[in-house]
Amino acid sequence: MRHRLSRSVLPLLGRAFVLCWCVMSVGVAGAQEKVYEKPSAFMKRHFGGVPKTQVLKLNAKQSAGLKKIFGHKYPEKKIRYWQGNGRTAWILQEIGKSEPITTGVVVRNGKISELKVLIYRESHGWEVTRPFFTKQFVGASLKGDRLSTRVDGIVGATLSVNALKKVGAAALYLTQQVGN
Repeated sequence: MRHRLSRSVLPLLGRAFVLCWCVMSVGVAGAQEKVYEKPSAFMKRHFGGVPKTQVLKLNAKQSAGLKKIFGHKYPEKKIRYWQGNGRTAWILQEIGKSEPITTGVVVRNGKISELKVLIYRESHGWEVTRPFFTKQFVGASLKGDRLSTRVDGIVGATLSVNALKKVGAAALYLTQQVGN
């Protein structure tokens, strides 16, 4: 015996599919931005308060250096940073797959002392926000336009991993530019 869907059931299945797709789309879109730490809290944790904001106005040579690191022109002409207690902190953004990843990086003595994802907006690759991953950056310095240490990738998060490697290298490069 062959089962057939009646013609009255097919439109209901179509509506059910559209409804499920809409619910799933709203759920994914609403969950894309996750704040792991506010930038001000990141600064307070490292400096005991928020130090005076300083601004690096990029010259042509610095813009070219960032372009070499990121593989594209950095979108900002001015970059804010904070210094104190022998540390320089940067809050930088780089696109993972399609959305910016906001990352805080603290540099001390020419090496990364912390790299932390502050805000993650992608639907995949969230594993880069975990300490097991970000601890790999501690102690890294700049070797040419790349990090001196190897950073292991994460399956399914390749673009996010690459974005954070670029942000780490950029923070080290920019610290050299402001001298600390």
